Amino acid sequence: MVEELIEKLKVQIIETLNLEDLAPADINANDPLFGDDGIGLDSIDALELIVLMNKEYNIQVADPEEGKNVFYSIKTMADYIQANS
Repeated sequence: MVEELIEKLKVQIIETLNLEDLAPADINANDPLFGDDGIGLDSIDALELIVLMNKEYNIQVADPEEGKNVFYSIKTMADYIQANS
């Protein structure tokens, strides 16, 4: 179940953020989404991810500290969605 959600999130993130140079297979679910060590998303992308979580999963992430943990990687996003839906 988590694996299916992770694959779905990869596709949604690529589509939402227009990451046309990435394929779902290129993304490791445990890699950081932000910074030089991972996909390299920025603060604008973070806002898009918050909207995605709200729209697709009806989950609000309002606390910035919580957001850092939730949006660390695709795996942490999937775990958070499963725990809160």
